[in-house]
Amino acid sequence: MAVADRLQSHARASPRVVTAAISVVGYALVFGTFGGVLPFPSISDGTVILLSDAIAVVNTAALVCIIAGVYFIRTDQVRRHRAAMLTAFGLIVLFLVLYLLKVGGGFEKSILVEGPVYYAYLAMLAIHILLSAISVPVVVHAVVLGLSHTPSELRKTAHARVGRIAVAAWGLSLFLGIVTYVMLNHVYGWVPRGEEAALLLAVVGPKLRR
Repeated sequence: MAVADRLQSHARASPRVVTAAISVVGYALVFGTFGGVLPFPSISDGTVILLSDAIAVVNTAALVCIIAGVYFIRTDQVRRHRAAMLTAFGLIVLFLVLYLLKVGGGFEKSILVEGPVYYAYLAMLAIHILLSAISVPVVVHAVVLGLSHTPSELRKTAHARVGRIAVAAWGLSLFLGIVTYVMLNHVYGWVPRGEEAALLLAVVGPKLRR
């Protein structure tokens, strides 16, 4: 309890410092994974597909929790709002673990579609990634403030303002992530990233030789 009390006291006194520290750790994990710096065990193609589905379920549950949290705070159900938002945050931490394992030990996918749909998919994916990156510090800051202050004290902080930004960015990011997941995995199909050219050559090559 003493350690927890000290952590809460530090977060209460310096919420921005705590937010920055946690955010830096999160960014470092992501960039370290994509850069191949962090070691991950290799996983099978089947596990990659399973993790993709699990991530979609986790993100959907997180989005539901966020929507519920917004409803609860608008109806002045503070305890339920807190529970919903902390659950959503916990789910996003779970998402991060699953995602890093999938990327670090498996592979990324490329969608099998062309034309306007392809560019719409890329646009949604880009917005999803950008909002995910932007969401990290604002979501963490809202959580840090929420955990280190009482409900009455929070009214004197930036929690409500930061929370609105977090909900907008985080919620839209999750929604677009779910949409692109459905397009990639259940509508148009995919190939492992980097194999698009080989697939195109296999399909178009015989036609060119006729």
